[in-house]
Amino acid sequence: MDFQSFVDGFYSTTCVISVEKNNDGGCGDLRIVAGNQKFVAMAEHPPYITDPDIPLPKFEPGHLYDVYLPKTPDFEDKCFRAATQKKTIHTYIYLNVCNLWFNMSFVPVEYEDGNKCYCTYSTEPVEVDDIDTNSSSSMTIANNVLKTCIKLRSTNDFKATMNDVIKDIRVLCGAEVCTVLTVDQDNATSSILAASKADDSTIKTLSKYTNMYDVAMSWLDTIGERDSIIVKSEKDLEYVKTVNYAWYKTLADSNVKSIVVFPLRHNKELLGFIWATNFDVDEVARIKETLELTTFFISSEIASYKMLRQLERISYTDLLTGIMNRNSMNNRVTGIVDGEPVTKPYAVIFADLNGLKRVNDENGHSAGDLLLKKAGLVLQEVFVDDEVYRAGGDEFMVIVSGSRDEFDKKISLLRAKASDPDYVCLSFGYCFNDSDMDIRDAMRIADEEMYKDKEKYYSEHPDRRYR
Repeated sequence: MDFQSFVDGFYSTTCVISVEKNNDGGCGDLRIVAGNQKFVAMAEHPPYITDPDIPLPKFEPGHLYDVYLPKTPDFEDKCFRAATQKKTIHTYIYLNVCNLWFNMSFVPVEYEDGNKCYCTYSTEPVEVDDIDTNSSSSMTIANNVLKTCIKLRSTNDFKATMNDVIKDIRVLCGAEVCTVLTVDQDNATSSILAASKADDSTIKTLSKYTNMYDVAMSWLDTIGERDSIIVKSEKDLEYVKTVNYAWYKTLADSNVKSIVVFPLRHNKELLGFIWATNFDVDEVARIKETLELTTFFISSEIASYKMLRQLERISYTDLLTGIMNRNSMNNRVTGIVDGEPVTKPYAVIFADLNGLKRVNDENGHSAGDLLLKKAGLVLQEVFVDDEVYRAGGDEFMVIVSGSRDEFDKKISLLRAKASDPDYVCLSFGYCFNDSDMDIRDAMRIADEEMYKDKEKYYSEHPDRRYR
């Protein structure tokens, strides 16, 4: 068959791919046997290669497909089904590296040569507004995802609702486990935002691994320029084993047979990942489409939630010392008065930084700011698991939970760390509350004791009182 003449008749960027069918019915090598001019131009100048130092390939018929196209199990599966099972397949993919959507079609060719079957692969970039949702995903999937994700727009408890949504998505995918993991690349940390696990599932969740962040970030290289990675067979697992052995080990250890992973991105920022594990492999196309739609909703909601959390942190954090500010302190006290839980017994401490005016006058306000930061650090070092607030100016408040013995040890440590007039020197007072005393009364007592301690300090250092 004259494949070149055949493919030259296509207007779209098109090539013909040969698919070897192994004796066991599995997929062998995939090779590009011919491509029209548009395909050759794309193959020699791939849109996903943006590094000028990477040499561009020269197209030659007969090479393995991954010389010119990203190698993924999902692409191989579509070619195999089109060529050997004579199925016409149409879908859309998003290449994050070039921020483009592509319309993709795989059409069987009525020709076979021994164990080789053939299909055409056609692709073209497409605008998001031009995507035909009826062909890329059924209206049933779209409606189910919409009804599930709309919950996130009408909730006051984002995390609880996210868990409900992920449970719905897991059921829609028919998976054992569905999980959303958020990542913070600046601090190299990650955390499970939401997860749902079937009652009879034996899968070991990713959160059990100490290197959770490293495993998750390794997916980016495995996904490459595509929008996801799908593992649905032993052959796919073997592929993962060759390209990402660390992840393969966690999959094998966790009894994972199939998994689909999508990055969650918003405005090109990586927010995390969503994945479904041990799904019905016969429904792989429907499951991919379900998660494909889900990523847009969830990415947007996570970005909004993250922005609100950042604004909340700013409004409740003292920007100089990094500890909680007076706003946060007042809200916490009001909450406790209104019945918000506080571990009992607890103590209230008021502390005042000695010598700040002298430092400001003699060395400038930058030196004074540094002294305030040091005071904040000392308080955080002593009261590691407690609530430390900057009440304003050179005053601090701490709410300390625990037994009297534990509290006395912390007070002794505070005296040792904060009694140096040439470094950090704090006057402080406290009230240990082991009864039902109102926290406002405990604060008043602590404040009075702090002023007594401050008078004692100035009586011992009279030269510092007015300086």
